[in-house]
Amino acid sequence: MENIIEGISKYGFPIMAACGLGYFVFYIWKWVTKEIKPVIDDAMQIVINLIDKVRMLDNDMIRLMTKINLILEEEEKKDKEKISIVVEKKIMKNDKKGVNKKV
Repeated sequence: MENIIEGISKYGFPIMAACGLGYFVFYIWKWVTKEIKPVIDDAMQIVINLIDKVRMLDNDMIRLMTKINLILEEEEKKDKEKISIVVEKKIMKNDKKGVNKKV
């Protein structure tokens, strides 16, 4: 404490206050780089991994939706083919009976 008072009397209060603030900034910078930066880096890595997983899930969802749409389209085509086959059979049956003959 006597060193601080002696420094103030020798160099003046503004110079000593600037030195004190400089040490405070140095201490905070050292604390942030030693304590906070590793935690932030770990959190950043976790966020990057989560973003990658979300992208993978999104791609999987797109693939699944494409497959489902293809399956639905194929079933629709099969249903149309079944309907057309039934209609053709009825037409053939009616032709054999002579219902559709032109006079």
